[in-house]
This record gives sequence, C-alpha cells and structure tokens, in this order.
Amino acid sequence: MRKLRLILGDQLNSEHSWFQKTDENTLYVLAEMRQETDYVKHHIQKVVAFFLSMRNFYTYIKSKGHKSIYFEISDIENPQNLEKIISKCIQKYKIQKFEYQLPDEFRLDEELKKICSNLTIPSQAFDTEHFFTNRTELSEFFQGKKLLLMENFYRYMRKKHHILMDGSTPLGNQWNFDASNRKKYKGEVAVPSEKKFKKEVSEIVQQIREAEISTIGNIELNSFSWPTSREQSLEVVDYFCKNLLKHFGDYEDAMHTDEKFLFHSRLSFAMNSKMISPKEVIEIVISYYHKNESNITISQIEGFVRQILGWREYIRGIYWKEMPNYAQMNVLNNTNKLPDFFWTGKTKMNCMSHAINQSLDDAYAHHIQRLMVIGNFTLLMQIHPDEVDAWYLGVYIDAIEWVELPNTRGMSQYADGGIIATKPYVSSGSYINKMSNNCAKCYYNVKDKFGEKACPFNTLYWNFLDEKKEYFKGNQRMGMMLNMLNKISPEELYKIKIKANEIIENMDSY
Repeated sequence: MRKLRLILGDQLNSEHSWFQKTDENTLYVLAEMRQETDYVKHHIQKVVAFFLSMRNFYTYIKSKGHKSIYFEISDIENPQNLEKIISKCIQKYKIQKFEYQLPDEFRLDEELKKICSNLTIPSQAFDTEHFFTNRTELSEFFQGKKLLLMENFYRYMRKKHHILMDGSTPLGNQWNFDASNRKKYKGEVAVPSEKKFKKEVSEIVQQIREAEISTIGNIELNSFSWPTSREQSLEVVDYFCKNLLKHFGDYEDAMHTDEKFLFHSRLSFAMNSKMISPKEVIEIVISYYHKNESNITISQIEGFVRQILGWREYIRGIYWKEMPNYAQMNVLNNTNKLPDFFWTGKTKMNCMSHAINQSLDDAYAHHIQRLMVIGNFTLLMQIHPDEVDAWYLGVYIDAIEWVELPNTRGMSQYADGGIIATKPYVSSGSYINKMSNNCAKCYYNVKDKFGEKACPFNTLYWNFLDEKKEYFKGNQRMGMMLNMLNKISPEELYKIKIKANEIIENMDSY
C-alpha cells in the first residue's frame, strides 16, 4: 500500500516510531506554506527558524533512506495550502492511504479532520510521541473539580513518571521550591553568554522577502543563533547543564537590563518544534544534577522541571480541555488597542522598552518579562485579548497556539475568568522594581501614582482595580488589594483616574 505521511513544521521528531524503519511505499511530505506564514504576522526569526529546522529535518530523514518530498516557500509547484498539497501528492504519487500526526493546534486539527473526511482513500492519525500526557489526561485528572490547580497536576505528574522522587516522597522533602526562585539579580555571579551558532541565513531571508511574507522584528543575517536541528538542540541542553543550571532556579524570575537571557535555557523553540522531547531534556538535566549535587541545589533543578513537567503539560491540557471557546473569552470586557510602540519599542518606560525591544530583536523574552512586564501592562491598559494574543503569537519564536493562548489569554490577561489563574497577575511598578534594575534609570518615578512623571504602572494599577472592583469583589485573593484601594481618599483616586485616562488615550507618548 502506497502511503503518504504528513509532517507539520512543529513535528520534527526524528525519534518518532515512524522513522524506525524505511519503507519504499511510504512517502513523507513537508511544506512551507503561506497558509502558515500569514494567519498571523510572525517574527522574521520565527519564520527562518521553522523553515531552517524543517529543511534540516527533511535532509536528515532523506539521508536515512526515507522517501520524502519538500515544498519550499518559493517553489512554483507549491500550492501553499495544506489541503491542496495533500491532494496534489495523492494524485501524483497514486497514494492509497494518508497518515498524519495529531496537530497541537486546534485549527489544524479541525482542518485535517475535514480534509480526511473528503478523501476517497483511508486515513489515520497518530500520536506525536512527544508529550508526557495525551490531550485528555488533564481533563480526566480534574474531572469533577472546580479548581484546576497546576500544583496538584504537577505533583500527580511527578509521582506518575517518578521524577525527582525518593519512593513516594519528593526529593528534598518538598514538592515546590518556588519561594527560593525569586531572587533579584545584582551581578553576584557572572552570567555566561547564551549558546550561539552564528548561522548565515541571508539566502532564506531573501526567499521570504521575495515571497512578500509580511514579518515583524529584526534578524542578524550572519549570526542566526537559534538551534535548527536535533544536534544543535542537544548542544543547547548540554550547554545549559554545564553553564546555567547552577543558578537557574535562583534567578528564574529576575530581570536585568544588561542580561537578556540570564540563566534561562532557551530550549522552548527546540522542544515546541519537537526536535527534542521534554522527557529527554528532563532526563539529561536531572542526570547532570545528580552527578553535581555538591554544587547544584535541589531548588535549581526543581524549578526547571516544574516549568516543563508541570507548567508545559498543564497548559497543553488546558488548551485541549477548553478549546474552541477559550479563544474567544474576554470576561473583563477589555476593548482597547495595542499601542504602536509594541511594534517599534519606542517608549520612555524602561522596563517596557527593554522587554519589547528584546522581543523584537531576539524573538524572545523570558516568562516574567512576558507575564509581569508586557502582560501586566496590557491588562492594566485593558487591551482586548485578541490584540494581545496576536502580538504574542507572532513575536515569540516558541509561540505555537497551544502554548501561547492559555499563557496569554488565561495566565496573563485573566480573560478566561480564572480557569488558570486564581487572580489577575497585575502589579504596580513596585514588583518590577523588586525583581529588576529597570526602575533605577527610568524616566518615570516608580513611587509616584499621579504626578507628571508618575510610573504608568502605578496609575494604571489603581485605575484597573477601581474599574474592575465589582467583578473581583467576591475573589478572596483580591481582598487585600481591594482593601488597599478602599483606603485611597476620593480626591487621590480622582487624580489617579484622570491620569490613567490620559495615559490610556495617549499611550504612545509615554
């Protein structure tokens, strides 16, 4: 039977059982498509990273003897559409069965189901063999429960997969060392440079430009540093273990204007494209930890494992549990537009300038920059979650909808009404001052609420609480904040709201 097997751009798993043996009657197809480059405006580095990784994967499976076909973005024969590509290959190669791996995006899952229903040949879907969980495991775990607490799911995952466990007891006699992962970085220890590959990408960028694909962000044509093969991805894991793990947990929530990456692994693109699996990453890192327990503490490794085994699997489970309605949720009825400086980085707010310019320059910002600087600001500004989603999905190299949407619309914007977060992640400038050095050299005064140079985070924070107080009045975790709001005199609150309205209406001048 002549089979056609589809490989999507985020399914570059060379360890998949599909590739354990070669078959003359099996043809693999990979395609760069305008369908995928155009559904949102992506960062140029994101497009380059996916195209390069797909091409490297194609070269690899061909070298192993697998029959394969590849459509580059500039190929005249490329239909640029998934259904047309599948139909074209079925007809040209007289295919008798179509197979695909389950997509991780709802829209592609629906599209492939529809495509298969219209085929006149049999079709079959396979697991990607990547995640620790299947799509429904989280839903089954939380069945009948009102609160979908990540911590409960994380402990279940630790026990089930016996990770960082001593029998039934967590290593270190503690499940979570999050309280130890909140240090402000003050230059106490040197931060090693990130792992770089310095690849030449001018040719592929030229292809993208000639195809007139609209992108955002910047790229260095002679030193593209993201991993785009399994071998390079494993090098990044090794580099993280030897150079960054020792201090990862301590400073995983810290921000510093001179250190864009601090001790973060920058493995998210490699994992989200499936060039490497979460299981092997965790196994490698834990093995290194056990060999170096004399100089790496349990809080460093637990913080890393929690992000992958806990949060990553949890977020995916929430996505499949709540879609498709999740993508339309906006319980706080926020309607404002993104400021123009999200596309230029031009703002006098030091924390926002650094976080956004870094995002535009590197297609990357770590989780606290995304949550407590950019996400915090967009929620305080009461920006429509559709606008926030589109920006996050486009600008970050690791942003695929299954991971971006729950993190942005849920965790960051509270648009889901508390499915993920029990309270909105908002703060005044004091949190940013506590966790970074941004405020020391900022144009604005982090301690001022409504003066000429008042920190916009302060003004917007109190205005947000006042605007949404009716919605949150029954939320116990918001009680202390709302009590503090009630202690502000009417005269002071009036000044805050006048200032907040001015900021919201004239955001691009701030």
